[in-house]
Amino acid sequence: MQRPLRKSATNRSLFGVCGGIAEYFDLSPLGVRLLFLIVPGNFLIYMILANSMKDAPRYL
Repeated sequence: MQRPLRKSATNRSLFGVCGGIAEYFDLSPLGVRLLFLIVPGNFLIYMILANSMKDAPRYL
């Protein structure tokens, strides 16, 4: 069963998008954040993902 792509509940800087992508692909969250900073035009993609990705369930 494939894991769904969701925002991260634990690895959040702004919205948890980069943390969620890193958890989904089993990558370093820092590397994903740097990729979003280096590649031009990713701000629009980030905002679309921040509004369209579901939040991860929060466990107490």
